[in-house]
Amino acid sequence: MRIVDISLPLSSKLPVWPGDRSIVLERYRALAKGDSSNDTRLTCSVHAGTHVDAPLHFIENGAAVEQLPLDMLMGPAVVVYLPETDVITPDQLDAQKLPPNTQRLLLKTKNSRLWDHPDHEFKPEFVALSATSADWMVDHGIRLVGIDYLSIQLYEDVEPQTHRTLLDAGIIIIEGLDLRQVSPGGYNLICLPLKLAGSEGAPARAVLIEK
Repeated sequence: MRIVDISLPLSSKLPVWPGDRSIVLERYRALAKGDSSNDTRLTCSVHAGTHVDAPLHFIENGAAVEQLPLDMLMGPAVVVYLPETDVITPDQLDAQKLPPNTQRLLLKTKNSRLWDHPDHEFKPEFVALSATSADWMVDHGIRLVGIDYLSIQLYEDVEPQTHRTLLDAGIIIIEGLDLRQVSPGGYNLICLPLKLAGSEGAPARAVLIEK
């Protein structure tokens, strides 16, 4: 059994969404300074690094992250590779010929190359879904979708229609995946976001297990 960690190390080196505060890991007690223990404080957006979006992110009175169904965050998943596209369209998704009854879909794109240098400046030209591809996800019974940069939605899309379409349908979104070491195909996914009460999202640890 091979386990692949598809989570980004959460550190101050990672880019964050424009307008968000930088990630801060502060060692406020240290054995080397004579303190009785090492203790670290974390300050960041709940949408930093590898994270899960819950419906509450864009849907008023939507489910918060601790209300997400655990059985959908774990189970068979399909990874597809779209190395050349700038915008993921329904035609490109149709061309992948997913196995019947696919519910968890992870999208590997040229975004993945950016994580070779995790201290890069935020890249607004990242690859993401078109709004019509969000409709495609709903129509094809997808219940969880993940992507290898900080948003499932194009940066240039002023209205958050892609997010709203997915989240209104109860589709769980995982953003900020590190899929560099993952080949296309079938895996078992385990993705567990922090159980933050009332939050619209949370950092997560995600792994794929080769079948």
